Amino acid sequence: MARVTVLYFASLRDAAGVAQEQIEHEGDLRALYLALQAKHGFALPVDRLRVASDGAFAHWDDPAHHGAEIAFIPPVSGG
Repeated sequence: MARVTVLYFASLRDAAGVAQEQIEHEGDLRALYLALQAKHGFALPVDRLRVASDGAFAHWDDPAHHGAEIAFIPPVSGG
C-alpha cells in the first residue's frame, strides 16, 4: 500500500473541497483517480485529464509509489 499526496487544481479542487490530501492506495494512477472520482464526485473522465507524478507527466498505467506527489491536471481554458 502506497501513501501518496494528491494535488487538485481548478474544478477538481472545487469538487474535493481541498487543494491536496494524503491517501493510501494500491494500484496504478488510473485506479487512484477513479477511486477519488467516486469519493469526491469529479465530473471529468480520465481521458480529459493529464496526470503527473513527482513533477513530471506520467502515464495512467504507472503505479502510485509510496511518497509520491500526484497531480491530476484538468484542461485549462484561456482567453
